[in-house]
Amino acid sequence: MIELRASIPMGCGMGLPAWQVYIAAVLGNMIPVPFIVLFIRRVFEFLRKHWAGLGRLVDRIEARALKKSGRVRQFEILGLMLFVAIPLPGTGAWTGSLIAALLDIRLKRSIPTIFLGVLIAGAIMTAISYGFKFGVNALAG
Repeated sequence: MIELRASIPMGCGMGLPAWQVYIAAVLGNMIPVPFIVLFIRRVFEFLRKHWAGLGRLVDRIEARALKKSGRVRQFEILGLMLFVAIPLPGTGAWTGSLIAALLDIRLKRSIPTIFLGVLIAGAIMTAISYGFKFGVNALAG
């Protein structure tokens, strides 16, 4: 239910091996990505059409995502990858997927790009969470 920016520190805090936490966090983070890229615009349209209150919320979500999309617009694929890779609040695979959908970046280009960004973000968060100690002991648990 949470992106890897929270799940990796949680796994570290639970004493789980770094490699298991990394793999689980990356895979778990990627599960909703294709669904967001493919269907979020239709879901937003449906919500706007059938629930006025939710339509205003959708407008705010879209506006916020588009506000963050400046570098993605400018550099497209590289920008999307960097947006997802940098582990800061409001960035990540799910917001990156929303931006890709709103900017009409095709699935076959957005998924590998987002995946690469998630791999990088996961490596950064694992290094930070496990204290950059990537010897045999850190990886083994």
